[in-house]
Amino acid sequence: MIKVGIIGATGYAGGELVRILISHKDAEIVWYGSKSYINQKYSSVYRNMFQIVDAECMDDNMEALAEQVDVIFTATPQGFCASLVNEEILSKVKIIDLSADFRIKDVSVYEKWYSMKHKSPQFIKEAVYGLCEVNREQVVHARLVANPGCYTTCSILTAYPLAKEGLIDMDSLIIDAKSGTSGAGRSAKTANLFCEVNENIKAYGVATHRHTPEIEEQLGYASGQNVVLNFTPHLIPMNRGILATEYAKLKRNASYEDVKAIYDKYYGKEKFIRVLEKDVYPETKWVEGSNYVDINFKIDERTGRIIMMGAIDNLVKGAAGQAVQNMNLMFGLKESEGLELVPMFP
Repeated sequence: MIKVGIIGATGYAGGELVRILISHKDAEIVWYGSKSYINQKYSSVYRNMFQIVDAECMDDNMEALAEQVDVIFTATPQGFCASLVNEEILSKVKIIDLSADFRIKDVSVYEKWYSMKHKSPQFIKEAVYGLCEVNREQVVHARLVANPGCYTTCSILTAYPLAKEGLIDMDSLIIDAKSGTSGAGRSAKTANLFCEVNENIKAYGVATHRHTPEIEEQLGYASGQNVVLNFTPHLIPMNRGILATEYAKLKRNASYEDVKAIYDKYYGKEKFIRVLEKDVYPETKWVEGSNYVDINFKIDERTGRIIMMGAIDNLVKGAAGQAVQNMNLMFGLKESEGLELVPMFP
């Protein structure tokens, strides 16, 4: 039985980690870390856990936690994990960090986009970018995994096969993405109040969103070139879900069958990536509450472009589900253990 500690267990991603791991046959949560709710019952914060979780919330002492568990999930703001992790801790425990601290390999890029000094750059090179379907073999041997962001998971996986095969002009790639409000976290913000969000849709972080360099870096690895793209996120009035619509010029003529064969080459055997039938396009409601990614595309012969679409649940495949998927790989378990969650509807 894998002993698990969660730091940030009362945020939305942390709460989703608890929901998933409660039903994981090979894992046991022994530390519900939450600096805001120390000594309060976890079920008083999340009432859905009444008579399911009896534990009280504990502090964020990573050194003490490393003595008690096999893996630590840090579902915390940027900079937190990097400020605490050290070689002694990593010699005792595996860490899966859900923040951006170790996702970007160029520390100067991280410091520019996140406007903070990196506290432990010595671990950046070692950290494995935990996009399971792309870096599975590296994750297996990792002791520090940088769990990808929600926008990035959806955006990268949607375009990855065509970038890898050199079918699209990477200089023409534009990503338009929309997210439910849980992506902004659980802390109180005026912009996320019901009256501010309801009956509205808005772009934000235009040309400045922090996930941009992460997407560029990973698609750069896939395509073998430096990638600079436009990424524009939007906030929509729903709880969960991300829909990414991506546009790019085709570098050569390709039929539906040609493109479908490429997606099937990379994703045909993937448990959690579903390439939809022709002319059936991803919708967030069909992946809600699950670890699935739904993907499809449309060739626009009139413009010579391809339109790629992907949908995920931002809290599952975009955060906690992918983190558990990484844990399963790191400990040699069945990759889908605890994650065979049927999408919820309605």
